[in-house]
Amino acid sequence: MLAMQSLRSLLLRWIGPAAFTVFVSAGVASAQRAPVGQRSEAQAMPASTQNPPANSAMNEDYTRREIQPNLSVDRDPVLSPDAADNRDVTPATSITATKGQSNVYVLHENVDEVLLPCTVVDEQGQLVTDLNKANFTVWEDGAPQSIISFDHGDVPISLGILVDNSGSMRDKRRAVNEAALDLVRQSNPRDTAFVVNFNEKAYLDQGFTSNVSYLERGLSHYDARGTTAIYDAVAASADELAHYSKWPTQVILIITDGEDDASRLTLAQTVRRVQQLNGPVVYSIGLLYDSPSKEEAQRARDELQTLSSSTGGIAYFPRSLDDVNDVAREVARVIRNRYTLGYTSTKPPNLGGYRHVRVEARLGKHQLTVRTRTGYFPREIQQMHQEQTAEEIKTAQSPPPTESHQQ
Repeated sequence: MLAMQSLRSLLLRWIGPAAFTVFVSAGVASAQRAPVGQRSEAQAMPASTQNPPANSAMNEDYTRREIQPNLSVDRDPVLSPDAADNRDVTPATSITATKGQSNVYVLHENVDEVLLPCTVVDEQGQLVTDLNKANFTVWEDGAPQSIISFDHGDVPISLGILVDNSGSMRDKRRAVNEAALDLVRQSNPRDTAFVVNFNEKAYLDQGFTSNVSYLERGLSHYDARGTTAIYDAVAASADELAHYSKWPTQVILIITDGEDDASRLTLAQTVRRVQQLNGPVVYSIGLLYDSPSKEEAQRARDELQTLSSSTGGIAYFPRSLDDVNDVAREVARVIRNRYTLGYTSTKPPNLGGYRHVRVEARLGKHQLTVRTRTGYFPREIQQMHQEQTAEEIKTAQSPPPTESHQQ
């Protein structure tokens, strides 16, 4: 087990009256890392991993920062409490990508389009993967909406892997780490992922990468001890995804064996924070089979189900550690077989307020179960678009780095 030497990063975000900090675990490295908000992939990884193996197929430029594309509507925006939000706004703009000739993704700008990532299962809980647009119906605040775009395919995602590093996980980490890596291997090879090990603090032990070896090293930076701050880790990771993810489709995977007992945030604050950041879909794996009490196990189950269901994700509860690998593979399969529905709301965006969304799917006479986000706040779409555009302009005007940064 590698010795832990934690150095403070600048991933500090205020959530209402509370603030949280993500620490970067340096492993055996002793030098200060660059702040999370200003680092490249190479800066975010341990010094010993910056040079990939000779047989690596990767050819990315690790000195170049990955900028979030301007494809933000596939996540839940949230109305800011600031008074400025009461002003009328112009119609929001979203951007979607479709694959054109030579497998090149082409950007298309769509005004006020709301995108809903959906997972569909039948009565037996089996994934349904053969539907088309006509099988779906969308309502917003009880009013039917016209679906204007439909997609079902395996698109690359940006993934945050969050693994519980509290004391109770000591005997589970080896199996959990292998399951997480197996999920990555079963996923789209173009996915980028980062690793967060958390107890009472969240440690970013590997920045965005597609290299499984780097992710494996990030997962190995654990020293199971302390308590469990799930909410803080989720909020910090959602922030990381919102600012630095390469792909518009964002996912968080949580693997934990207990309830939150250390976060500064509440469950409600965490859900709202995820939505405020155009939040990712959250999938959870709860290892609750050996919880010390039924009451504690039920509270933990409820927490994970709330985090997942509010974003359109799924919470899984394997019966033993031997089942974790199969569950991780199922998560990978679900992620690669999601539908994305797009519609333009019948309500103008300047009305503001939270919009409740409901999606139904039928196959013949059979009613299917659709998992998707429960709603969105329209006024945040324009704000996110403006911020993303400003960031891209700023980056385009800045010359690329000419040499690798040392840790």
